[in-house]
Amino acid sequence: MSAADEARVLAAVPDGLLIGGEWRPAGGGARFDVFDPATGTRLASVADGTPDDGIEALDAAAAAQDDWAATPPRVRSELLRATWELVQQRKDDLALLMTLEMGKPLAESAGEVTYGGEFLRWFAEEAVRITGRYGTNPENTGRTIVSQHPVGPCYFITPWNFPLAMATRKIAPALAAGCTVVIKPAELTPLTTMYVGELFRQAGLPAGVLNIVPSTAAGPLSERIMDDPRLRKISFTGSTPVGVRLMQQAAKRVLRTSMELGGNAPFVVFDDADLDAAVAGALLAKFRNIGEACTAANRFLVHEAVADEFANRLTEQVAAMRVGRGTDPEVRIGPLINEQAVGKADTLVRDAVQRGATVRLGGGPVTGSGTFYAPTVLDRVDAGSDILQTEIFGPVVAITRFADEAEAVRLANDTEFGLVSYVFTRDLARGQRMIEGLRTGMMGLNVGVISNAAAPFGGVKQSGLGREGGFEGIHEYLDVKYTMTPNPFA
Repeated sequence: MSAADEARVLAAVPDGLLIGGEWRPAGGGARFDVFDPATGTRLASVADGTPDDGIEALDAAAAAQDDWAATPPRVRSELLRATWELVQQRKDDLALLMTLEMGKPLAESAGEVTYGGEFLRWFAEEAVRITGRYGTNPENTGRTIVSQHPVGPCYFITPWNFPLAMATRKIAPALAAGCTVVIKPAELTPLTTMYVGELFRQAGLPAGVLNIVPSTAAGPLSERIMDDPRLRKISFTGSTPVGVRLMQQAAKRVLRTSMELGGNAPFVVFDDADLDAAVAGALLAKFRNIGEACTAANRFLVHEAVADEFANRLTEQVAAMRVGRGTDPEVRIGPLINEQAVGKADTLVRDAVQRGATVRLGGGPVTGSGTFYAPTVLDRVDAGSDILQTEIFGPVVAITRFADEAEAVRLANDTEFGLVSYVFTRDLARGQRMIEGLRTGMMGLNVGVISNAAAPFGGVKQSGLGREGGFEGIHEYLDVKYTMTPNPFA
C-alpha cells in the first residue's frame, strides 16, 4: 500500500461523535490523537467524548428504541445485510485502516474484515428467526405463551486488538434483536469503529439506533451512562479487573451484562499428536494478531516424549517470521500496541529466564522505532514463572513439559481463567476426555483457530459471562416473557 492509499483511507474516517445519526464535535471541542504503533507517527485527531456527550448519545438511543424495536425483523435484517455488503466493498480500505491504527499485518487485517463482517451477515439471518412457544400447561387449566422482546438500549465497550470484529460482534446481534446502541471504542484504535459507523449510516440505519462516542475518559463516561435508568444492557470485552469493576457498577441497576474477559489458554500436545499439525496449529494459536488476542495460546504443555522435537520444529518456523510494519506484505509480526505492552512482555520473559527457562529464540524488544518485540520461544519454563499465570499479549511461546494425561489436565486447569484451550491428539477417546475435563468455554481439538461467527464465543470462571456469536448470541439481547391465558375450551 502506498502513502497515497494511507492518506485516502484516513481522510475517509469521520472525526466526530456519532449521535442521533449525525457526526458532531465533542462537548467543549476536546480531541485526542491516534498513532501508528509501527512508527509512532500521528494518524488522526478525533473528538474526545465527555460524560455529557455519553448521556446525549444515550438520549438518542432511548428516543429511537421503541421505533427500532417495532421495526419489522426483515427490515432490520436487510439493513444489517446492506452494511455487510458495504464492508465487502470497502474491505481493502478497512484492512489498511486496521493495520495503520493497530499494527497487525495486512493479511491478518483482511482476515478480520472477513471474520468481523460475518457477524453482520450471520445476525442479519438471525434477526428473522427470533421465536417463542405456545402450549398447554400440564394441568390443562390454561395456555402458556413464551415470547422474546428486545432488552432495550445497550452500552458497549470494545478493546483495541480487534477493532472491527469486536464492534460488529456486539452491534450486529443487538440491532438484530431490536436494541439500540451506544458504543465506546478503545481510544488506541477508534478509527475502524468510526468508519464502520459511517457504513451503517450509508446503509440507511435510522438515526439514534447506533451512537459512537470515542473518549479518553472511559471511567467517568461509563459510570455516567451506566447510572442512567434507561440503560438496560452492558457488554464489555477487555481485562478481568476492569470487567469486575463494571459488573459492580452494573449491579446497582441490575443491568444485563455480557463480559468477555481475560484468558490464559493452554495448548496441550500429547505424545501421539500429529506434530506437523500441532506446530501449524501453534503458529496460528500463538502468533495470530501478534499474540495480542484473548484466545492466544499462553501456556504450551507438551508431553516430555515429543517436547524436544516440537520445540525444534516450532522454533525453526518462528525464526523465519519477518518483523516490521504491517503494510509490508512480507511481514508476519507487527508492532505491539504500545510501550507498556512491550514492557509487560519483556518483564514476563525476564522472570521466566531468571527461573531457569531456556531462550531458544528472541527474548527481548527490537531496537529502533516502533513498539516491536522479537518473536520468542522459551523452553523448560518453570511452573512458578509469572508467564504461566499472566496473559502475555505478545509473540512469546512458553513451553512446559508433562508426563501423563492426568498431569496435563491438572496443569491446563491450574488458572483462574477459562476462555479457550487447544488440544492435539490422535486418540479420539482422549480428545473426548479433554473436552469434558478442561474447564474452558471453548476448545480447539486439533485446530489452532476456533473463532467463528456461527459459534458461541465466551468463557467460564474469570474469563467472563455470556456468549457472543452463534444461535446463542442474539439471546443476550432478548428478554423472555411468559404469559398465561385461560383454557379456551373450559
